Amino acid sequence: MHLFLSRVFLVILICTHFFGCYALQRSSGGGQTDFNPPREVDPADIALPDGFQAEVVATGLTFPTGVGFDDEGGVYVVEAGYSYGEVWTTPRLLRIDPDGDGFTVIAAGGDNGPWTGVDFHKGAFYVAEGGELEGGRIVRITKDGKMTALVSNLPSRGDHHTNGPETGPDGWLYFGIGTATNSAVVGIDNYKFGWLQRYPDFHDTPCRDITLTGENFTTKNPFEPESDEKVVTGAFVPFGEKTSPGQVIQGAVPCNGAILRIQPEGGNPELVAWGFRNPFAFAFSPDGRLFTTENQYDIRGSRPVFGAGDLLWEVTPGAWYGWPDYHGNTLLTKHSRYQPPGKSKPPILIQDHPETPPKPVAVLGVHSSSNGFDFSRNPDFGYVGDAFIAQFGDQAPTTGKVLAPVGFKVIRVRVDDGTVKDFAVNKGKKGGPASWTGGNGLERPMDAKFDPEGNALYIVDFGVMMQSKQGANPVPETGVLWRVTKR
Repeated sequence: MHLFLSRVFLVILICTHFFGCYALQRSSGGGQTDFNPPREVDPADIALPDGFQAEVVATGLTFPTGVGFDDEGGVYVVEAGYSYGEVWTTPRLLRIDPDGDGFTVIAAGGDNGPWTGVDFHKGAFYVAEGGELEGGRIVRITKDGKMTALVSNLPSRGDHHTNGPETGPDGWLYFGIGTATNSAVVGIDNYKFGWLQRYPDFHDTPCRDITLTGENFTTKNPFEPESDEKVVTGAFVPFGEKTSPGQVIQGAVPCNGAILRIQPEGGNPELVAWGFRNPFAFAFSPDGRLFTTENQYDIRGSRPVFGAGDLLWEVTPGAWYGWPDYHGNTLLTKHSRYQPPGKSKPPILIQDHPETPPKPVAVLGVHSSSNGFDFSRNPDFGYVGDAFIAQFGDQAPTTGKVLAPVGFKVIRVRVDDGTVKDFAVNKGKKGGPASWTGGNGLERPMDAKFDPEGNALYIVDFGVMMQSKQGANPVPETGVLWRVTKR
């Protein structure tokens, strides 16, 4: 009896320490379920505010990531050509047929995806080519399909890619480059992602010179799986390279974790702001301010970070936004919520921080993968000045354990005070993708963009992506383009 009570007390103690038994429960992410093709879709399964309705514009898309509009009102979609899980297809720019009969291929790329966004400006499309194999590019595509690279060999062969672009009021093209790693240290997680096997010397490059604290991290050597060999790796250096206190890492442009810009004719990129983890999408508010969504830390790798919600930022040119030592304007060592269960707090990597980061506009769901977004500009649609953000949804257990699906919807953010509201979410008592809830609504919203008149919000739905301990398992030809309008 005494032994039984002792065990009960121990369980209670563990549960209390680990946030309500978090450490004892299995991960239950939105992709940790089953899917039997084909995908069925039904707009009636999507819950919207009163007065709004959803409809299907196109189906059968393979890994769509962005939507854009030409000067005649034509609707276009980009397909990535690459997905986590090391699945390779062909990146394409598609014109969606207005009669709903399908789409026409305008241009196709090679094996250097993912294409992660599209913008139309002065008669041509501008596409971000992620650069998984050859480095990132910004590509100009004319309506007849002619492709021209404006800038190439961007450092985006790692976990995150070249993202955007978005044309600013000043006529420049703004785009982002994500970080190679989760939190600046190359590790086993990057080997599992695939890129460390291809590029064993690749690592993060800061935009300005930084001085390291000399923290190093010991892991098994994934290149020698049958041995017990250990490898020690520091921050901002290749896998297996140690660092020392006071060591200076030279900055360069282009760099990782940054927002840059170029002229539509091309040329050398200029640095706008840095210190991001993965600045994914960009939009200018009706009054001309630049905003970006940022995918935040995962609970993985040599330096995991717990409980860091994605962020929406207003971007100040020249500012530093905290990666890899801050979440928003909070230092990782200042709050216990960033400490993974059973592990120590993530140590500080940069000795003298460039500055204290500003406060983010809004903190979004942890692991929600908050991506493409746009601002409402038309009073007929409503919510003028609010940001509508597509949340791809968690990728548990690969990026960290969750106890219930996170994301898989479109949210609305009032940028003046950071208030977050659901806008488009699957109906039912439990949230998650349609494959999880059993309905036929949204799977993984990737982009949300208003048409030129601002009367309709187009939602790019990447499609079904299952998850397991082995990684992602995306399903081709399950992507959908939705449209939401006022009744």
